[in-house]
Amino acid sequence: MINVDNAISVLKKNGYKYTDKRKNILAVFDHENRYLTAKDVQNQLKEDYPTISYDTIYRNLYTFVELDILEETELNGEKLFRFNCAHHGHHHHFICVVCGRTKTIEMCPMDFFKNQLKDCEIESHRFEIFGKCEKCLAKQL
Repeated sequence: MINVDNAISVLKKNGYKYTDKRKNILAVFDHENRYLTAKDVQNQLKEDYPTISYDTIYRNLYTFVELDILEETELNGEKLFRFNCAHHGHHHHFICVVCGRTKTIEMCPMDFFKNQLKDCEIESHRFEIFGKCEKCLAKQL
């Protein structure tokens, strides 16, 4: 998985300035290691940056997505972000709808679909399973 130092290198390589705010936004993801909303990030930064706007955070998150620093998904109409983990090879995720933790799914269901789409060219795909992780289920008991 990418870390803060790698992410800052990617930003600089692509002509973006280093700022403490950007570093601290990235540090939130490094510390949490799960999917987060822009609001989650804003809440974690409000002590150090009480006036940081939601738009500033959102704009930075999308810059990070464009640079493949973060990956995004959507749940119930809300964008969620986490450090990109694509360098681990092809895999998919189970995402907890309560806490945002993820689990890697090594098996890919695309072989099944390739057989059904023989006359098509598949350029990319995404497969995510949403549910409750064992920790969140245990809290319900």
